[in-house]
Amino acid sequence: MTAMDDADLIMIIEDEAKIAHLLADYLEREGFRTLSWPEGTGALDQIRTHNPALVILDLMLPGMDGITLCRELRTFSQTPVLMLTARVDEIDRLLGLKIGADDYVCKPFLPREVVARVQAILRRTRPPATELQPLATEEPALQYRNLTLYPERYRCEAAGQGVELTPLEFRMLQTLMSRPGRVYSREKLMELCYTDDRIISDRTIDSHMKNLRRKLNALLPDDLIQSVYGVGYKLG
Repeated sequence: MTAMDDADLIMIIEDEAKIAHLLADYLEREGFRTLSWPEGTGALDQIRTHNPALVILDLMLPGMDGITLCRELRTFSQTPVLMLTARVDEIDRLLGLKIGADDYVCKPFLPREVVARVQAILRRTRPPATELQPLATEEPALQYRNLTLYPERYRCEAAGQGVELTPLEFRMLQTLMSRPGRVYSREKLMELCYTDDRIISDRTIDSHMKNLRRKLNALLPDDLIQSVYGVGYKLG
C-alpha cells in the first residue's frame, strides 16, 4: 500500500484503551486527526502506510516494546516521537531519547500537557512556511570544511553525502557551525536548542551529542565536534 502523507494526523500507539481514547479526544478538539493502535506488533506497518505527522508511543506495549519500536522506526523515518512512560527513573528517560524519541511524558499526566507537547514538537520540527518566490534563489548554507548544513531544508551533508539527523541533533549542529571554535556549555546548548520549558540534565545533551558525532564520524575522516573537558563542546 502506498504511504499517505497527513500533516495533521497523530498516531497513538497505546494498549490502554481509556488512555488512547482520552488523548484522541483532546487532540481532535485541537484540530488534529488521530489513529490509534493497541500494540507494538504491526505498528511500523501502520506508520509506513499513513505517514503521520507525529507518533505518541507508550513505552510498555504487547508484541514489541516502545523502545524497540522507536529504534526500528528511526531506521526508515524521522517522524517525531513523543514517548509515554510510567517508568520515571533517569536511565529509562535517557534511553528513550537516545534511540530517537523527541520528548517524553510520565504517567500519570494531564491530557492538556500531552497536547501542548505535541504542538511544541511540531512547531520546532516543521520547517517554517515560506511564500512562493517568482525566481529560484540559492539556498543559504552553513559550511565548515567538508560539512554543509542547509537550514531551510533541514538537510545535512558530510563529504557530499546526506546525513539523517533528528531535529534536536540538527539544531545542535547548526549552533556549533554558526560560530566554529566557540565553546558552548551544556547549559547554553540547552537554552539554544530546546524551545520548550522541559527540564533536562547535562547527560541528555551528552547523549544527543554522542549520537550526532557517531553519525558524522561515519562519513568524515576527522572528529569535527570536540569535547572541552568540564565545559562543553565546540566545532574545530
